[in-house]
Amino acid sequence: MSSEFTRTDVPPLTEAIQPGTATDPTIGSTDTATVTVDGHEVTLEEGATVLDAVTAVDTNEDVPALCSYDREDNIGPRSECRTCMVETDDHGLVPSCSFPAEDGLNVKTDATAATEARDVNLDLVLSNHNLRCTTCGKNGRCELQDAAIATDVEEPRYGVLDDRDAYEPIDDSSSFIQIDRNKCILCNRCVEACNDVQVEGVLHMEGSGQDTRIGFQNGAETMADSTCVSCGHCVTVCPTGSLVEKGIEDAATLPIPGFTQKNSIGQSFESTDENKEPMTPMKQDDRSETNGPTSTNTAGESESESELEDWP
Repeated sequence: MSSEFTRTDVPPLTEAIQPGTATDPTIGSTDTATVTVDGHEVTLEEGATVLDAVTAVDTNEDVPALCSYDREDNIGPRSECRTCMVETDDHGLVPSCSFPAEDGLNVKTDATAATEARDVNLDLVLSNHNLRCTTCGKNGRCELQDAAIATDVEEPRYGVLDDRDAYEPIDDSSSFIQIDRNKCILCNRCVEACNDVQVEGVLHMEGSGQDTRIGFQNGAETMADSTCVSCGHCVTVCPTGSLVEKGIEDAATLPIPGFTQKNSIGQSFESTDENKEPMTPMKQDDRSETNGPTSTNTAGESESESELEDWP
């Protein structure tokens, strides 16, 4: 991954934090290019990708691109989810988000191989998601939900997270941001927003295989014990309900008596509601070490304040 410190050809974003894609090589065309997508011709500026061409015209098929985000915001592309696969005459199947727009390239979104690749990859993404939309605060404004509806997914071929009984506790320890890793699709947007845009160095991806998850660079277990400053950029870019602003985490849930987001998961790390500052106690301590002593709580106090609650 680009976040590893082992790269020697480019320096890290800072000396203290792991970057996302900020130090990755530039992708996109080296000159202006005219590309044809599903019979529609479009001319693109230097630095454009095939996805830029796809989004510029009215395509025959929907191309989700779940891990892609506005590149002007220095987020992605990662080619993680591969839900943006399209077919080209010259190169066969390519991930449109990270493939440069070449002059004269002919792109088909409705080719059989491209449609099948997107469907399989979307089902793989869904297999790592709990699909409990009725108790999700992003219900109705979720990119994954939109993609599943657009492609008429009724029963993902690889099942869903619910089938594997592998729920993680909801992290509700922060006063401003809630984390539900059971809805995370590992798109990496939040990591790049945190490290490459805000340069706060709080989030990173940890683990491997099916144990890969959003973690904290300081090794904390909960958001309250991380060095988060609650800027909220990670929430803004999250395509699902994995990262949600507190206060609206239940804004779009359906009122089903006795069934809530938390009791549907089983466990959650709860906030003590004592710390209402944007910066977590750990970050306040970090700043005080640099700028001098403050009157804020200590990290040791915050650790005792976060409690894991069991739900019936």
